[in-house]
Amino acid sequence: MRALICNEPGGLSLIERPALPALTSREVRLAISHVGICGTDYHIFEGKHPFLQYPRVMGHEISARVAEAAAGSTLKLGELVIVNPYLACGKCIACRKGKPNCCMAIQVLGVHTDGAMCDEIIVPESNVYPAGSLTPEQAATVEFLAIGAHAVRRAGPAEGGRALVIGAGPIGLGTALFARIAGFDVTLSDVSEERLGVARDRFGLESSLVAGEGALSSGMALTGNEGFDAVFDATGNARSMNAALPFVAHGGVLVFVSVVKDDIVFADPEFHKREMSIIGSRNALKDDFMHVAASIASGAIDTDKLITHRTGLEDAANDLPRWAHAKEGLIKAVIAVSA
Repeated sequence: MRALICNEPGGLSLIERPALPALTSREVRLAISHVGICGTDYHIFEGKHPFLQYPRVMGHEISARVAEAAAGSTLKLGELVIVNPYLACGKCIACRKGKPNCCMAIQVLGVHTDGAMCDEIIVPESNVYPAGSLTPEQAATVEFLAIGAHAVRRAGPAEGGRALVIGAGPIGLGTALFARIAGFDVTLSDVSEERLGVARDRFGLESSLVAGEGALSSGMALTGNEGFDAVFDATGNARSMNAALPFVAHGGVLVFVSVVKDDIVFADPEFHKREMSIIGSRNALKDDFMHVAASIASGAIDTDKLITHRTGLEDAANDLPRWAHAKEGLIKAVIAVSA
């Protein structure tokens, strides 16, 4: 089968690999349809991922069709499915608590083990969800949108509150869209006025703050000097995360959607006087995937506005490196692996 492999940082090539082995019980063989390109994939290509071993087949935003299923499976041959790429152990304390998204031994397709920039993969059937009425391209956007949907769910009920989403990249946009669906009055912040303009014009996210000097005073002015009930930082930038706490209203919540290697530092008096919560949000759960799929199916999320770049598996070895550097106008790129 074909596979797009990253042998080393900066080295991407399309190769032929042996066919996959026979299925074991409770596994399913999938013919890949479409794969979204994530910021993680660009980091892997550029050698910026701290925990990755090369060579690696990337790709964890996946739609596929069932090519083979084990005896007794409820899946049908040829059925379009969404893949949850978080392979959990099922035994650790997180899994026992119903939180496989933060499994102590988690393996993420395309990061810890080979992913879906190839013709076929084999995964546990429990990680495969029917795509229903979604198109193959729509189904490939579910995983990255589920990250934001999960973060919003972690923040708790909106109850008509105000939300600030910091970072207008794909994850931040998804978070803002699902915060709006949840009932928050959403303000989006980014260092790029161009990105904020795209969010306004494409998605109707009218309220915005340009990050940097003066952003806090502007945010306070927007909220009657009360702050935001929920603040989501989706920047993956420690400086931004360290600066997020003062935007939070008393009794509010700060959700870190992205992760960094650096220490996050805050003033304890500012934290305590708010009686606020600081929450980490990692990956997503099945309920989040299903919420995203339903939102796309209903028209609440328009994936055509999110997908800005397209390529095929044959061309991705040239296009992915180019998009890693030329990001102007890029929100989400998708690889069509099969027709």
